[in-house]
Amino acid sequence: MKPVTVNKKAYFNYEILETFEAGIALLGSEVKSIREGRVSMKDTFADVKGAEIFLFHLHISPYEAANIFNHDPLRMRKLLLHRREIKRLTGKIKERGLTLVPTKILFNDKGLVKVEIALAKGKKLYEKKDLIKERDRAREVRSALKHGRR
Repeated sequence: MKPVTVNKKAYFNYEILETFEAGIALLGSEVKSIREGRVSMKDTFADVKGAEIFLFHLHISPYEAANIFNHDPLRMRKLLLHRREIKRLTGKIKERGLTLVPTKILFNDKGLVKVEIALAKGKKLYEKKDLIKERDRAREVRSALKHGRR
């Protein structure tokens, strides 16, 4: 199950607590575009509406061969989860102030499109700065080891 796309910003902006795999209701032209890798998860988020969870701002480029039967690239898409999973997620979101963030889009063994969503807690600005500093230090160490400097 190799991911088609990964939301790298989600891992930087949020502390991932728990992940879930959900199906997604798509049109045929959207599946074909995803197979071509023409999908962007920039600014994508999941939210609860009523007793259902929807994905917002997931950009799936129009499939060129679909002509007049093409889809709207930014339409909201329904996530397919069991009712008890939805109740559990909504409870945690309301109770602890967590958010639902999509992290990956992938094809499972049967060829179905799945979305990995995560219960996440937003990071503070100083946590992000510390992460950047740590990454820079690790890069300098790798570079020094590679070039034989001390």
